[in-house]
Amino acid sequence: MEARNGTFYNEFTLSGLTDNPALKAPLFTLFSVVYITTVLGNIGIITLIKMAPRLHTPMYFFLSHLSFVDLCYSTDIAPKMLFDLLCKRKRISIPGCMLQFFFFCACATTEALLLAVMAYDRYVAVCQPLRYTTVMTNRYCFWLMTGVYTVGSVHSMIETVCTFRLSFCRWEIHHFCCDIPPLLKMSCTDTFINEMVLFICAGSLVVASLPVILFSYVLIISTIVQMHSLEGRRRVVSTCAPHFTGVTLYFGTIIFTYLRPSSSYSLEQDKAVNLFYTTVIPMLNPLIYSLRNKQVKEALKTIIKSTVTAR
Repeated sequence: MEARNGTFYNEFTLSGLTDNPALKAPLFTLFSVVYITTVLGNIGIITLIKMAPRLHTPMYFFLSHLSFVDLCYSTDIAPKMLFDLLCKRKRISIPGCMLQFFFFCACATTEALLLAVMAYDRYVAVCQPLRYTTVMTNRYCFWLMTGVYTVGSVHSMIETVCTFRLSFCRWEIHHFCCDIPPLLKMSCTDTFINEMVLFICAGSLVVASLPVILFSYVLIISTIVQMHSLEGRRRVVSTCAPHFTGVTLYFGTIIFTYLRPSSSYSLEQDKAVNLFYTTVIPMLNPLIYSLRNKQVKEALKTIIKSTVTAR
């Protein structure tokens, strides 16, 4: 890639999480534990859903895909971030940066749309239980997920092409990964088009996802209020609460990071927020969706019991 002055560059330098040598070892230890927990937790959820017949339902089909996306999300960012904590100079090739950027955007978009699909699934299950099996068929769930992955990939491709068409005046990314705001800050060309593309794409993503989620939960809450059975209310709340928690955490950070004017960006602040939703949320999701889920805990007990008995 060529800068405006004609100098050829083939790599970027990342500022990383910190330049303080005293913090590098504790941060490496902390986020190594976070990443290992993320990998084990999400692989555990995927494996459990695959092995337990009682979890072969649309709700857990979508949850297994959420775990897969979280696994990809974290793996795209965390290993490089951890490696850079051990290095004096943190380099990333331009093709490597483009690849990290593409998967970063693809996972972010896919997860947002997937959360909307999961909200719709909960709406049908709670508000139209008699029609649930005829509406949420295996074929319909498959096409929903195909659409989610397709839109995520297309959106990511648009963002990647628009961002890396720019000329850069600086070659140090003030971040621990290749993200949109710090890359735009490095450009010596006008970024107005990029900012509009980002705002339109991120805005469209929020407009496409949040109304579905909010409308679904308004109807779910309305149905809960009308229930006469206290046990029925508890069952519905225990099923929907984890998803609502995940939605709040994820969309709160996405909106804070990307739907603001560029003049209000604080790269240090955005670095902390980015760290939260690329490493912490993927670790929390398996805990959120399993600790309060009776079916998951019972399925896990059954598998452990059958494994012990087989021995």
